[in-house]
Amino acid sequence: MPVLPVPPRTGTLRRLDAAGRSGVLARLGAALLAAAALLCGAPAAADEPGWTVEPASGRAGAARPYVYLAGTPGAVLEDRLALANTSDRERTVTLRGADADNTADGALAVRPARESTDAGSWISFGGSATVRIPPRTRAVVPFTVTVPPGSSPGDHPAAVIATGDGREAGVRVHLRVGGPTVAALTVEDVAVRGEGATTVVAYTLVNRGNVALAPELAIRADGGFGDVPGRAARALPVELLPGRRVELTEPWPGAPVLDRVSLTVTVTAPGAVPATATATAWFVPWDIAALTGGGLLLLGATAAAALFLVRRTRGGPADPPPPEPAAAAPGRSPHHELTGASR
Repeated sequence: MPVLPVPPRTGTLRRLDAAGRSGVLARLGAALLAAAALLCGAPAAADEPGWTVEPASGRAGAARPYVYLAGTPGAVLEDRLALANTSDRERTVTLRGADADNTADGALAVRPARESTDAGSWISFGGSATVRIPPRTRAVVPFTVTVPPGSSPGDHPAAVIATGDGREAGVRVHLRVGGPTVAALTVEDVAVRGEGATTVVAYTLVNRGNVALAPELAIRADGGFGDVPGRAARALPVELLPGRRVELTEPWPGAPVLDRVSLTVTVTAPGAVPATATATAWFVPWDIAALTGGGLLLLGATAAAALFLVRRTRGGPADPPPPEPAAAAPGRSPHHELTGASR
C-alpha cells in the first residue's frame, strides 16, 4: 500500500575552533560566511509532500489510523477523509476505492476492484472524487460504502487511494459485514532450507475463515541425538486477510549440524483453533563428510604405495621352502638315485 514519505531530518551546523587562531581571523571567517549567505541565499528546503490524506478526526478530535465501518447487507455506511494542502500552491487530488490484499510473502498491498463482490467497488465519492485544495488549506471529503444485499458476512478489506502530483497515498478501510464470523487457519508445506546459520523453516499459511487474522508461530524440534532448540512463540508481522494464502520463512539459527530432527510447527490466532504441521529433516555436514572421505582415500592410497615400494626394495618375498619328501610305502625299499657307477 502506498505510504507517505518520511520528512528529511534537519541538519545542524557545528563551529570548529582551530587552536592558536587569533580572534581577528575567527571574526573574519564569520564575516565571510555571512557574506556568502547573503549573496547565495539560504539552502533550498527539501521538497515537501505537498498534500496528505488521513481519516477525518472523530467526534473527540482524536486521530484515527484507519477507517472502521460495520453494517449489514444492504446498508449504506458513511465516513470522511481529510485532505491537507501543505504547500503554497493549489493541489488537485483524485480519490478512488481499491481492495486490500496480501502479496505472496504476506505484505499488504492494494489492487483495483475487479468484481462487484470486491469491497473497493462499494466505495463512492459522488461528485467529489476530484478535489481542488487551495494553498495551506484542509478539506474534508465525505464518502459512502454501499454494502450489496446478499454480501457474505465477515471482513471485507478495502482502501481509499489518493493520487496527485505523481504520487499516491492510501487509507485503510476495515469493513465488516454483519453475520456469523469464523476464525480458522491452517499451516502447510513445512520444509527446511539452507544450512548452518542460514537455515530457515519454510511454511504456508492459509486463512480459511472470513475474518482477518494476526497469527503467532512456534517451532518445536526433537533431535535423534539430543535436545535441539526450536523457536518460542512470537507474533508474525503479517495481517492475514480472509481467504488468502502466504508463503513465509522463519530463521532457525539453532539448527543442528548433524542430526535427524522432527519438526512441529504450530500457528495460533485469536479465536482460531491452533494449527499444526510436521516435517522431518536430516542435517548432514556434507562438506566435512566429503573432505573426511577424501582424506581416508588418500591415506589408503599412500599406505598401499609405500608398502609396494618396500617390497620392491627387499627383492620381493622369500621363496617358499621345498616340500617334505613323501614317506615310503610299508614293505617296499626306497629307490636309490642313479649315479652312473657300474658294478
